[in-house]
Amino acid sequence: MATDTLKSRPGASGAPGGLRRLLLDNGALTALIVLVIALSALSGDFLTTDNLLNIGVQAAVTAVLAFGVTFVIVSAGIDLSVGSVAALSATMLGWSATSHGVPVALAVVLAVATGVVAGLVNGFLIAYGKLPPFIATLAMLSVGRGLALVISQGSPIAFPGSVSHLGDTLGGWLPVPVLVMVVMGVVAAVVLGRTYIGRSMYAIGGNEEAARLSGLRVKRQKLAIYALSGLFAAVAGVVLAARLSSAQPQAADGYELDAIAAVVIGGASLAGGTGKASGTLIGALILAVLRNGLNLLSVSAFWQQVVIGVVIALAVLLDTVRRKAGAVPVAAGAGGPKGKQAVTYGLAAVVTVAVVGATSLLHGGSSSANPRLGLSLSTLNNPFFVQIRSGAQAEAKKLGVDLTVTDAQNDASQQANQLQNFTSTSLDGIIVNPVDSDAAGNSVKAAGKADIPVVAVDRGVNHASVATLVASDNVAGGELAAKTVAEKLGGTGKIVILQGQAGTSAARERAAGFAKGLKAYPGIRVLAQQPADFDRTKGLDVMSNLLQAHPDVQGVIAANDEMALGAIKALGSKAGKSVQVVGFDGTPDGLTAVKGGTLYASVAQQPSQLGRIAVDNALKAVRGEKVAPTVKVPVKVVTKDNVAGFTG
Repeated sequence: MATDTLKSRPGASGAPGGLRRLLLDNGALTALIVLVIALSALSGDFLTTDNLLNIGVQAAVTAVLAFGVTFVIVSAGIDLSVGSVAALSATMLGWSATSHGVPVALAVVLAVATGVVAGLVNGFLIAYGKLPPFIATLAMLSVGRGLALVISQGSPIAFPGSVSHLGDTLGGWLPVPVLVMVVMGVVAAVVLGRTYIGRSMYAIGGNEEAARLSGLRVKRQKLAIYALSGLFAAVAGVVLAARLSSAQPQAADGYELDAIAAVVIGGASLAGGTGKASGTLIGALILAVLRNGLNLLSVSAFWQQVVIGVVIALAVLLDTVRRKAGAVPVAAGAGGPKGKQAVTYGLAAVVTVAVVGATSLLHGGSSSANPRLGLSLSTLNNPFFVQIRSGAQAEAKKLGVDLTVTDAQNDASQQANQLQNFTSTSLDGIIVNPVDSDAAGNSVKAAGKADIPVVAVDRGVNHASVATLVASDNVAGGELAAKTVAEKLGGTGKIVILQGQAGTSAARERAAGFAKGLKAYPGIRVLAQQPADFDRTKGLDVMSNLLQAHPDVQGVIAANDEMALGAIKALGSKAGKSVQVVGFDGTPDGLTAVKGGTLYASVAQQPSQLGRIAVDNALKAVRGEKVAPTVKVPVKVVTKDNVAGFTG
């Protein structure tokens, strides 16, 4: 069996020189050093204590997940379910500790046990059910996510303070997630290098049939391997939920790909037989450093995806070059050059510190005289929020403000990272449009402790103070939407409601407005209410499903125009004729549909105005001027009769 401890082939023709050999034999470490040096040169905000701790916190969840995935990949398997298992474990923690009063310690044990059980199911399906690991864990990915949604009823579960403390700091400076990452990394290293099951992983990954013939109980070992992966996923879920002060049933979506990428970047082979915990940690740090640096450099979220993909490919390519240059695997248990490895890491640290120290001189006295604001939007994959950004950028340019805009891509954890980056770089003020109102609380508190004023836009922040909330009156808008569809139907009829993303204040307030408005029309019967997450595609899918059960529907209220447009697509020729659809937001596409008659009406907000007012109020708060606790932007119903005169 083989490990990934590598050394150069003695006597190989064209053997590289000492420095080149050092770099080639430590590809992932070399990539990390290059990234740190480059980002230190490009951004004066990168190399600060607060930002480096942020990077540790942001790497923690991915690293812990990746440690568990390392066990699986070393044994020539794959685990696509770790993100869903993390979300399920966190949801179990929130459900038991909050809804059922289970003591926190016992709830954490229950959450970890949930992860272990999920891993055991994976292992059983693979070892005894003979399912390919890809298929078995893909099934668990869906099952785990579905169970998380069932248990939470689709809504985030806010944590009590006793649980949220797991995401705090020790001694006021050491983040608990970083400590957990280090501890789990040590555990992973010990398991891989010092235990019977660790040696079994390498044996199975190197040659499963040979391992079986040598007397290894392969099936039992696979059960244990996937159980360990589930355990690490559960720990990652608990850490993530503690950071966000809530269990998010949609949390860690796609994190399994980051975990696999971290393992591969760290030098492991998807063919099995190689991999180690230290390499996985370096891989996770590369991803965290890259995302952090791109945020600081204000690189578009869309381009960030491209850059990260390129870096992953280059890191793996470097590993391939390293192997072709003469690096060969050392047999497991052959006693690798531990001292030499320690010297390598020490030398790397010294070189990095020296070069970074030199590059930091480039940033002396280069700070901008303009006020600096950060705007974190929940998503830019929605025209409404794109318009908020446009309004904010126009106002910032007018007022001479340096505005940094980030896209959380509807990921509460990613938004927490972005807000932490804003705080650590000491921006003058922050504007946040929360993915989830509860999850943003801890990050906003941290900004408050740093004396950075925070303005919330469109959605409020729970469990934290903000300078002001700039938002449309969503409750009044919901009432208007209900009144509009009810009057169009003559006070009687059957309707369905497409709800927004669970956990957001906008979704709650609009739903409350719908309910309040419909009370005045007892002849209107609500056939169904389903969430479609403010997304056009989900609106199409949900409406298509509802039509199967309720073909006689006469009206649709959607909590935003995107879902309304999806519903119109599902309704086809019925839209605007036998079925009246009312949306919310007044986006350009929505107004076009109003002109065309397929969308009867939209309760129009003024998103560009929201962005402008948010920047104005943030600047006032930075200057210490008084701002109102809430700034409401009026809404109006736009129909075919008045759409021509509506400017937004």
